[in-house]
Amino acid sequence: MLDVLRRLWEVENLSPHGICLLWRPELIWAHVVSDSLIALAYFSIPVGLAYFVSHRRDIVFGWMFWSFAVFITACGTTHLLAIWTLWVPDYGLEAVIKLITAVASIGTAVALWILMPKALTLPSPTQLRQANEALRARIRERDEALAALEAANAERQRTEELLRQSQKMEAIGQLTGGVAHDFNNLLNIVLLNLDRVERGLPADSPLRTRLRDAVKGAERAATMTHKLLAFARRQPLSPVSTDVNAQIASFADFLRGTIGSRIRLATDLAPDLPRVNIDPNQLENAILNLAVNARDAMPEGGTLTIATRPLRTDEGGEGLAVEVSDTGTGMAPEIEARAFEPFFTTKPLGQGTGLGLSQVFGFAQQSGGSAVILQGDRPGTTVRLSFPAQAAANIEESARRTDPSPVPSSAPTPILAAG
Repeated sequence: MLDVLRRLWEVENLSPHGICLLWRPELIWAHVVSDSLIALAYFSIPVGLAYFVSHRRDIVFGWMFWSFAVFITACGTTHLLAIWTLWVPDYGLEAVIKLITAVASIGTAVALWILMPKALTLPSPTQLRQANEALRARIRERDEALAALEAANAERQRTEELLRQSQKMEAIGQLTGGVAHDFNNLLNIVLLNLDRVERGLPADSPLRTRLRDAVKGAERAATMTHKLLAFARRQPLSPVSTDVNAQIASFADFLRGTIGSRIRLATDLAPDLPRVNIDPNQLENAILNLAVNARDAMPEGGTLTIATRPLRTDEGGEGLAVEVSDTGTGMAPEIEARAFEPFFTTKPLGQGTGLGLSQVFGFAQQSGGSAVILQGDRPGTTVRLSFPAQAAANIEESARRTDPSPVPSSAPTPILAAG
């Protein structure tokens, strides 16, 4: 074995490869140039593979690239030795390099075929693109589902807030109604006794002036209890079949004088509205309260609009809505949430009782309807009063009992409320 290796490196009896080419320069240099270029190309490939693998640590089967690099480097070395043996007959060294190249090539080929099934399972660019599109579609679906869930949560929270507000208003109404009813009974006793005292005094008695002041104070207190009873839906009403458009039209002139010359009054009355069974005087009083609030919200002037609209109730029946809108400063959300509460007002002390809107709310509720503040894009505030339509049988009954002409305006006294 040692003798074989020794003789492998002996070169005394060997001739360089150039002799086979008869040392013809054109052949010699053709081999030198071509083998040099091939070797240079071979050596550049493993450099590129090494750079790629070192910068892509996540690459699958990275060791296979290093195996290719060794194989290709050995191939490049054989071409350099082909140039060397043109002048030096080191065929033993060339044989060793070729042996190393053969081992590297066989190992690389075997590893390649072993890894071929796994390599075929790797996704192609088209499959990756399709997977990415499917993933983006699922992300869009998830985002849409999240948006729908957020909207549902927001709607649930809004509904819960409305329920809490409704429960609070109901509790306030029950408490207010009980207190106002008892207080009203006490005031009736006070007024009755003051009347008896006044009748028993001489005409020239100096106590009459003080007595009249006491009567006025008690009457003002009675008026306040009446407003509280309206909020609690316990005020006495006299509902009749009412043409709301005609009632508003007959009330408009008085309303213009109340809101002043700086504010323009506009009406937008929808035709062919159904009749409703309400107290016309209390309707005028409710509109007047809303108009006074609108006037206070427009100190520099503006437009007050009273509109009527046909309406479908939640039960599928017919009805109508009366909307009072202004172009004023509007309400902040925290004020709007409490606007219908009794004694809540944004006016300075002594300029508002805070009972105007609560009376409007109670009148609408007691008449079978509702009162809400509408949200809108335009500036100002819009309050909508909704009432169910009167049944046809009730209309005929009312027509036989009452005059169908509009109820004349009673010109109620303005009542200031939360602005």
